[in-house]
Amino acid sequence: MPIATIEWKNNCIRIIDQTKLPLKLKHLDCCNIKTIWKAIKELKVRGAPAIGIAGALGVILGIKDFPGQDIEGFKKKLDQTVKYLASSRPTAVNLFWALERMKKRAYSNLNLSLPKIKKLLLDESLKILEEDKSICRKMADYGAKLIQDGDTCLTVCNAGALATADYGTALGVFYRAKEEGKAFKVYACETRPLLQGARLTSWELKEHNIDVTLIADNTAGYLMKEGKIDKVFAGADRVAANGDTANKIGTFNLALLSHYHQIPFYIVAPSSTFDLKLKSGKGIPIEHRKPQEVICLQSKKVAHFQVKVYNPAFDVTLHKFIRAFVTEKGLIKPPFAKNIPNAIE
Repeated sequence: MPIATIEWKNNCIRIIDQTKLPLKLKHLDCCNIKTIWKAIKELKVRGAPAIGIAGALGVILGIKDFPGQDIEGFKKKLDQTVKYLASSRPTAVNLFWALERMKKRAYSNLNLSLPKIKKLLLDESLKILEEDKSICRKMADYGAKLIQDGDTCLTVCNAGALATADYGTALGVFYRAKEEGKAFKVYACETRPLLQGARLTSWELKEHNIDVTLIADNTAGYLMKEGKIDKVFAGADRVAANGDTANKIGTFNLALLSHYHQIPFYIVAPSSTFDLKLKSGKGIPIEHRKPQEVICLQSKKVAHFQVKVYNPAFDVTLHKFIRAFVTEKGLIKPPFAKNIPNAIE
């Protein structure tokens, strides 16, 4: 069974604190908006779909105690809540998609009493969570068809149950393929600097009894050269209308290597990750994170504390290096500039 990464429980958002994995499985109850903002910012909850769900539920934490029947005051509070949550992380478009969806739900029902509006918003946030579960399963169904018996696949970062409300995106493909009885292997890139592949993906796949081998990030090219990789599956944090895709830093490297070695490179992502307002990846905002994440490895210093650090959290893979997108609506193949809008809209 998938891991319950995020839940609404006792009027709080219960998440798995992913910064503690794999050494400790610890749950964190976020009962106010500042706590969930911090959890998103500090990667206690992470992965584009899970961040979107956290944002939607975070809206509830922000507005649930608003008193009285002042509709204009409520609108102002809602706008402040959405703006505050949106400031937590800039790249994953699912967060902004979910926040906008919550805002629209409220604004289209301002003729109702505030208790009813609040109830509608809670229902909407829980609907987003439940929809993600269904979407994960559909992506898994489509993606598993790409895996054959005897395949060896490669993945980067963590695009599994920990990144969503259910199966995950890229890892969901592996879960479904295993359920179908296919025999295959997975190599997981460690994914520096925060080791999401080592800490999270390898843990998830081992928990699901999938044959997984952990590698240092710079081993991927060697494996491809040796003919040991058949397919690459990655998740995404934002996809532009032409197919340019932002994902965890290092994904672009894998796409280039895959292209050179003629290995199919797939992106697995729900429709909420596609940002059709952006024509290309040039407009995708890239989050830059604090130097300590590179200087330190699991809280232990591995570099001079005064060295300059460049630490983008994501890179953008050009659409020409992507074989296809796996979505809940099916496979999207080139030409992406035509087929993505047709499929997503």
